[in-house]
Amino acid sequence: MAELPGEPLHILLVEDNEAHAELVIRGMRDQQVANRIHHVIDGEQALDYLFGRGAFADMKKNPCPNLILLDLRLPKIDGLEVLKIIKTTPKLLRIPVVVLTSSDAESDIARSYDYHANSYVVKPLEFKKFTQLMKDLGFYWLGWNTMPIKD
Repeated sequence: MAELPGEPLHILLVEDNEAHAELVIRGMRDQQVANRIHHVIDGEQALDYLFGRGAFADMKKNPCPNLILLDLRLPKIDGLEVLKIIKTTPKLLRIPVVVLTSSDAESDIARSYDYHANSYVVKPLEFKKFTQLMKDLGFYWLGWNTMPIKD
């Protein structure tokens, strides 16, 4: 990635299920890349974080993420609407968004890609598979993937 050596990567996790969030956080922390995970529990908080509003106004504590992990079924504002807003906002559209959801519905997959999701991943139900998925996902997005330098 095009980051300064030693500078932590920031991941915004948008997940309302606490058990799933904990598995994602553990999986991402196991990576050999310095990262910080910022967890929000609904679509409204996600947008507040990304636009630096309300409780997330301090951009030093809540910097622009390098990666967004986005659930679809969220309270307040649906994940698809959050995705659509991200990918139609010039300052946010380059942030990779991985839809990480339990839905394998073709309509959700198609709409996610219509709104320019960078990846769509269905959460496995089995603990071991979920844990392995988080390791693989972190390895790819935080280790192998190359991003443009932030403006």
